[in-house]
Amino acid sequence: MTALDPRPIKTANLIVENVSCADCIGKIERTVNAMDGVTDARLNMSTRRLKVDWLTGTTDADAIADRVTALGYPAILFDTEKLQSSATREERRLLLAMAVAGFAAGNVMLLSVAVWAGAFSEMGPATRSLFHWISALIALPAIAFSCRPFLTSAWRSLKGGAVNMDVPISLAVLLSAGLSLQQTWAGGAHAYFDASVTLLFFLLVGRYLDHRMRAKARSAAEQLIALSSTHATRRTPNGEMSRVALETVMPGDVLVVAAGERIPADGTVRHGESDIDRSLVTGESVPEPAIPGIGVFAGTLNLTGALEIDVTAVGPDTFLAEVAGLMEAAEQGRAGYIRLADRAARIYAPVVHLTAAATFLLWWGLLGADWPVALITAISVLIITCPCALALAVPVVHIVASSLLFQRGILVKSGDALEKLAQADTVVFDKTGTLTLGKPIPTNLGDIAPDLVTLAASLAAYSRHPLSLALSNVHPGACLPVTDVQEFPGSGLEGTVDGRRVRLGRRSWCGVENENAPEASSLELWVSIADERAFRIEFEDQLRLDAAGTIYTLKAMGLEIEMLSGDRPVVAGRIAAELGISAWHADMRPDEKLRHIQSLGQAGRKLLMVGDGLNDAPALAAAWVSMAPAQAADVSRTAADLVFQGETLFPVAYAVKTARTANRAVNQNFGFSLLYNLIAVPIAVAGFATPLVAAVAMSTSSLAVTLNALRLRMGKAPK
Repeated sequence: MTALDPRPIKTANLIVENVSCADCIGKIERTVNAMDGVTDARLNMSTRRLKVDWLTGTTDADAIADRVTALGYPAILFDTEKLQSSATREERRLLLAMAVAGFAAGNVMLLSVAVWAGAFSEMGPATRSLFHWISALIALPAIAFSCRPFLTSAWRSLKGGAVNMDVPISLAVLLSAGLSLQQTWAGGAHAYFDASVTLLFFLLVGRYLDHRMRAKARSAAEQLIALSSTHATRRTPNGEMSRVALETVMPGDVLVVAAGERIPADGTVRHGESDIDRSLVTGESVPEPAIPGIGVFAGTLNLTGALEIDVTAVGPDTFLAEVAGLMEAAEQGRAGYIRLADRAARIYAPVVHLTAAATFLLWWGLLGADWPVALITAISVLIITCPCALALAVPVVHIVASSLLFQRGILVKSGDALEKLAQADTVVFDKTGTLTLGKPIPTNLGDIAPDLVTLAASLAAYSRHPLSLALSNVHPGACLPVTDVQEFPGSGLEGTVDGRRVRLGRRSWCGVENENAPEASSLELWVSIADERAFRIEFEDQLRLDAAGTIYTLKAMGLEIEMLSGDRPVVAGRIAAELGISAWHADMRPDEKLRHIQSLGQAGRKLLMVGDGLNDAPALAAAWVSMAPAQAADVSRTAADLVFQGETLFPVAYAVKTARTANRAVNQNFGFSLLYNLIAVPIAVAGFATPLVAAVAMSTSSLAVTLNALRLRMGKAPK
């Protein structure tokens, strides 16, 4: 393809199964990118979503799916329900395999202990052989069933010309089981079925824990698209109204949007007045007026009055689709993250194979041992070096750390969130709904005569506007009789309260236009009573109670702090000054927030983004790591790597501290795994470890990294 190629680009999204490591991602992306006409292929390991772009007329989605499936990774067109169903099936398979292996390991170990004890008593060859056959009847079916995840992965790796961790695992299990069966058939004194199934059980525990962590990461772009309408009400030039599918709407059409409906397309208000919930764009909870000539966006909510809209953009050209695209691009960027264990496996697996082969040749060729003895020694090397501790090093720590965070009301949703959080050097906060609660309260009622407040609150009770609700909630005693109430969308309310004509709403609605009026604020209501002078009720969004303390704690931990806001500079600046945040930006749209996050990342900063609004979702997805409060929009909660409960901000500091502690534990586990192999491998090569001893040593190393992870529970929270 050249830059001048006139053919349009087509895009498809596929669900790809059996993706378990970085090698899988690389092989799939290389294969698809090599197909004729394909311009880009990116695979997200967390969601198993393959996004492919190609030139029209060169290939199609079915051909791409067939090519990926031929590699051993079944692929189908993307469907959220199918993705969830596939993940659930995989989890059940791993859990069942782990249960079968654990049951077999427990029973075979009992028989092995009896055989081992019988070596020092009166057990005869016939009894020993019977116990070996019983062990075989238990172990072999269990191995055949439970080893499938490793055998499948190993076969795919070998078929693709690579070697991953599952190759030595499969060899160790199959060789020890095969040699044990041969020894049992020949009436030998030693069989190692216990080593095979015990090894398999511990490996499956690690694989299941890793799957559980990665399965929590899900794409958020589909939830954002769910905000768009599927149908719209179109008005023809002759005035007829018809309900049509959204895909039939074209720029230039006139749509009618009733109160309570989401706006189906980008456009300009042609007729009508209303209040619009534009939190998707600005992140601010206070609705904004929509009057003729004002631009509106797909996905925003029309609150109070009917509108006629001239359509300017539909479908993939809308602002909503742009936000979803930004989020999807950011999520796809995460696919390049490779766990340390996967990187180590590229060197680890070939070294293990060479060591085992060299051990066999040493004993059989140079030392003149019988081939069963040489093979047993080589199997012991494979078993004792099997990467159980290495495989458990990350997931067991993350499970313990995630459990601790969950007890504090923090949900870890991404398998690599803790690793990234530990490396964060900058925290970027959204303002509204994050540093603040997003719940405005009136601040100057004490400066207004109580009877006037009662008049205003009585009328406010007839509106669902957030500021009206805030006024009526803090003044619940307002119960004066109200009649002839009318709501004028985009302006305010008018009614007769206790015999007096009262208006409540925007300053222009209440006749306030003189030069001496206080500066306009987005958080204000004006009240005019008959011919009296209008007065203003000011509102302020509440800071989270511990916002200042959390900012101080994060700074003490060595983190830089920034604040982003879609609010006006005067409001954002006041909040930043109150919290001691020197770096802040106001009047930011979602694309501007995203560009700012990306620019900081390109400068080498590792950002923790904390936000809650729909407009924060692309930035949350693009950040190095992200958090959102539980009260956040669904899309933002899904895009975030961690979600915290409650109305305090301290979980952010606690999560960072826990992640750093977990990161140290992971490094300790990797160090222990390396030390273990440096000691254990020479012992196995020298023939001092039987397969059973090797399996026990391997299991002990796994237990050691697990106990080290449990030390996280003894840590203290930052003050």
